[in-house]
Amino acid sequence: MAKASDIKNGNILKFNGELVQVEEFLHRTPGNLRAFYQARMRNVRSGKLVEYRFRTDEEVDVRRVETGDYQYLYEDGDALVVMDNATYDQHNVPKALFGAAVKFLKEGTNVIVAFESDEPIMGSIPGSAELEITYTEPAVKGDTSTGAQKNATVETGAEIRVPLFINIGDKVKVDTATGTYVERVKG
Repeated sequence: MAKASDIKNGNILKFNGELVQVEEFLHRTPGNLRAFYQARMRNVRSGKLVEYRFRTDEEVDVRRVETGDYQYLYEDGDALVVMDNATYDQHNVPKALFGAAVKFLKEGTNVIVAFESDEPIMGSIPGSAELEITYTEPAVKGDTSTGAQKNATVETGAEIRVPLFINIGDKVKVDTATGTYVERVKG
């Protein structure tokens, strides 16, 4: 067990039976009162924000988290099967850990997964993805109004909005966090 004074931003703690990640950890000494640590922590599973005041000598359970690069292989129900790039071990990781960005995940893409004692607790995919357009309406000649967009389906099945000049077979760069079109990829 560690003391509250050992906590750093980014640590994963076991707090009230749940895993939480420390987002902000401040030392406070208000006037003539005792010093304490003010912590803002996010629940790893639910994403809920928790605020708590730790006494300076309070014991906390800091968990050891292994973060590594994995390659996304395929989808298996509500899980993604990923392979450790170093050991070639395969793991099932719940889709929910990757959030809404999972719909832009292409087989063979490298992802980052954090494990706490063999249990996946966090996942993240690259900030952008290059995907091929599999379906979109053809552009109408002369319809070139500034900033006009149309619906398009990418190879992962996700729908995005793209400029009118994008056609089936074009590769586009998509921001995975917002699901927005960034640019057309040449080549």
